[in-house]
Amino acid sequence: MLTPEHLHALHNLPLAAKRAAEGLLHGAHASRRRGAGLEFSQYRPYQPGDDLRRLDWRLAARSDRYYLRESEVDTSLAVHLVLDATASMNHRDDNGLTKLDYGRLLCAALAYVASQQGDAVALTILHPAGLRHLPPRADARQLPRLYHALATAEAAGSFPDAATLAPLTARRQPALTICVSDLYEEEGEIERLLTRLRAASGEVLLLHLLAHNELAFTFRGAVTFEDLETGRTLQLDADQQRRGWQQHLQQWLRDTAQRARTHGFDYYQLTTAEPLTNALREFLRRRSLA
Repeated sequence: MLTPEHLHALHNLPLAAKRAAEGLLHGAHASRRRGAGLEFSQYRPYQPGDDLRRLDWRLAARSDRYYLRESEVDTSLAVHLVLDATASMNHRDDNGLTKLDYGRLLCAALAYVASQQGDAVALTILHPAGLRHLPPRADARQLPRLYHALATAEAAGSFPDAATLAPLTARRQPALTICVSDLYEEEGEIERLLTRLRAASGEVLLLHLLAHNELAFTFRGAVTFEDLETGRTLQLDADQQRRGWQQHLQQWLRDTAQRARTHGFDYYQLTTAEPLTNALREFLRRRSLA
């Protein structure tokens, strides 16, 4: 199993996405199932309560038995990837990866897995200069488009304003929205966006991304912290403040998870130090319920 830093060292998003998903897709939920579809699959005996319109009357006349025609039904989804590219995603972990580096790898791997399942994949990169949006498609050229958009994304500024985000929530297209974000916000703007996306599109899977060094607070001695979005600084002794920091952070994480679930989001926390397969499995688990 390749670590995130090994995947990042490939400097090749298509290859990294494929390597991250290797071995994961075996036994994954198939994109087609039997039911009332278009492509004929097989017959099965009639059971009380079945739709009589699916009875094969010609076969019944020949055999004096009642059979239903079953077909393969496409169960593909529209998967909408939303990547937070605000300045806080430039935070760098001890393994050398920024949150944006990890987010790029994760979105690329999610797009690869979704496309292998026959899903149409969309991508939105959020930054204050405007939305970078690729609408959902399932054609062969979509993955290269997504990889290029991810590879060239840069984190900067604060979260986009409501007017910039309006086109996203105006589209009422059923989809599974997957948001990758560290959830650093000023006044609940990310929560509001995801609430509107859930109302407009359906299910939301929130992948809350943290750096391992901020979760474990691995800093030592006198440290100056800078807010990457506002430029404000804070000086403290990391050894003295570690316990208080971790208590405060754990309370914030509990509150964040509770609010997300209250809004009906599927919430999953991960760090930049863990393999991508954990989040990919969560996506496949959520997809199997769709």
